[in-house]
Order: sequence, then structure tokens, then C-alpha cells
Amino acid sequence: MWFKQTSITTQANQRLEALKSSGVDMTIDELVLYQSKSALINLAPSKQFFGHMAGNSLAKNKGRGMEFDEVRHYQTGDDIRAIDWRVTARTGKTHTKLFREEIERPVLIATDLSDSMRFGSQLLFKSVQAGHIAALVAWHAKKRGDKVGGMIFTDSDHLELKPQSRQQGVLHYLHALTQMHNVQSNDNISAEDAELAFANNCQRLRKLSKPGGLIYLITDGTHFSEQAIRHLRTVSMHCELVICLVHDPIERQLPEASQTLSLAFTDGRNRQTINVGDKKVASAYQANAKLIEHELMRSLQHIKARVVEFSAGETLEAQLKMGHRIK
Repeated sequence: MWFKQTSITTQANQRLEALKSSGVDMTIDELVLYQSKSALINLAPSKQFFGHMAGNSLAKNKGRGMEFDEVRHYQTGDDIRAIDWRVTARTGKTHTKLFREEIERPVLIATDLSDSMRFGSQLLFKSVQAGHIAALVAWHAKKRGDKVGGMIFTDSDHLELKPQSRQQGVLHYLHALTQMHNVQSNDNISAEDAELAFANNCQRLRKLSKPGGLIYLITDGTHFSEQAIRHLRTVSMHCELVICLVHDPIERQLPEASQTLSLAFTDGRNRQTINVGDKKVASAYQANAKLIEHELMRSLQHIKARVVEFSAGETLEAQLKMGHRIK
């Protein structure tokens, strides 16, 4: 990495320019950019739910509604207004149309802007990539006609946004996202307090969720606890829950170096150094990172949610085109 630093920096700057992003702060312009990229994902429901309101998802119960389902022989009690006269004339037997009732499906996006998310070594802060994911989901939901709302939270604050329809709901969420992201936190939160705050926000998400909804939780997975997992397991029992895990490349593997160098990390308050260029250190570091990832994935299995992983070291669009799937 170090002997190619100039080339890498140039490439990163070019990608940041295309994203209209600094990689550190978040602007509404870079989030609006994803309105033109909403075709990269598909939020069509993978489950069917019962409901009684007009919207874009289909309920299992059959009756007069918004979406044609099938034609069958007329039965006593069927609404004569639903008779399919063309099929009746062609077959000589009375047939009636059946419909599936559409339901309104709110899309809730919970974006984690905790201190652990405010880190990046190559392209974007994890928190900025989380914002890009949230924007893409929100714009696609708007295109489908779904209401958009959810939560935005840090280690010490949170904001709940009631689902709204059309572009108003999307922009309301994205403006709130940029404002909360760009506020510098002066709180020195301990790991235990950060874990408790995350669990409390998962509890808030559980209370916000409604049966049949689609829930996106965008986080780095640093603060998952048994308490948080219990709340999310409850959410997944009556909603479609998708967990988007954002990591930075250096959290998985140390950069290569032609000589031993001391690499410094800081979150603005604390500072830590690690040696790169030492194969033994690099091997132990990678093994520990894999162990942490394995333990996290094992814990998330109890939630029974879909889990999608993203890197903050590459653009969201490039990762989706390479095979990552958000449904």
C-alpha cells in the first residue's frame, strides 16, 4: 500500500469526486445522487402479509382489491361485478375474477452513527457509507410508493422519524441524517455505555416496527449484545429485517508494506498504533479479525434476519454490481 500511496490517493479522490463526497462529512447532494441509482436494488417483499389498506404489497387474503390474481368458476356468494364476461363467453361457464388486496408497507431505516462508525482508512467513513446505503434504500422505497421513516442514532442521541410517503419522506430522513452525522460529539462514551445505548436503540426500533414492515438496520456490528439481539429477534418475527454490516478494509486485514512501519489510528480523542510490514503481526491481526467476524455472524443467526456486508473502502454501486444483493 505504501509504495503505491500516490496512485491510491489519486484513485480515491476521483471516486470521491464522482460521489460528490469528502468521505468524512455527509452532504445532502451525495445522498440525492442515489435517486438515479435506485434500480440497483429490489425491495419487493419476499413474504406476503395480511392487510386492509391500499399500497404496494400483496396480502394473502383474496377478495376485491387492487391487484388481479386469478379467474375461477363462479361460486354462490361471489360479487357479480367481478364476473369475467370474456372468459364466461369463451367457455360457456360463468367465471369470476379474484383479486389480492394490496397493503401499505412502510420501510423503516435505522442508521447507526455511533463513534465506532466514524472511521475510514481508504475511501469513506463507515458512517458515510451507511448514509449512502440508507439513501439508496430510501429512494428505491419512494420509487415503489412505500412510506419511508425510521431512526438515526449515535451513542448519546437518537431521532425517530414517522414514515412519510413520496419524496417528502425521503428528503426528511436524508436531511436529518446529514444534520446528525455532521454534529461533532464531545462525549467520551465507554464500550459498556455504547453497548447499552445500542441495545436501547434496538428496543426503540422494535417499538417503531409494525407487522409486515420492511426494516433496515445499518451498523458496523461493534455493539451487538444479547439484549440487542433479543430485541431484533422480536422485530424479525413480524417484519422483514435486513441488517447491513459496514466494515473498513483495515478492520479485516492490515495493509501491505515493503518495510516495517508504525501505523497510527485515532478517533479524535484516543490514539493507537500498530506495526505494518511484519508478517507475524499481520497474520495474527487477520486471524483475530476473522474470529471476531465469526462470533458476530454466529450471534446474528439467532435474529433470523438477512445479513448483507459492505466495505467502506469501495463505492456502494461497485459492490452491488460485483454481486452484493440488497432485497
